[in-house]
This record gives sequence, C-alpha cells and structure tokens, in this order.
Amino acid sequence: MSNVIEFKKPPKPPEPKKPRPGQRKLLIILGVIVAFLAAWAYFYLTGSGAPAV
Repeated sequence: MSNVIEFKKPPKPPEPKKPRPGQRKLLIILGVIVAFLAAWAYFYLTGSGAPAV
C-alpha cells in the first residue's frame, strides 16, 4: 500500500441534447395554425369582418 494520492480526471459532463429539427418545424406549424384559429374565432364571435371599401 502506498501513500501516494492518485489524481484522476473528472468525468466529462454529458453534452446537452440538441433540439430535433422536425420538432421545431412542427411547433412553428402548430403556432401558425393556432394564430389563424384565434383570428377566425375573434372575427366569428365579434361579428365584425373586413371593412367595406
């Protein structure tokens, strides 16, 4: 048995996971659909439409 301290490198932290490109595209598409639905619901419920020209 020896009295020498052994220095070891600490383990590397795991790399952060990158977002999947398909998931990002899906979220953008869902956001656009929700925005259109919100606009449609607003005009449907308030009864106001496009101004007459």
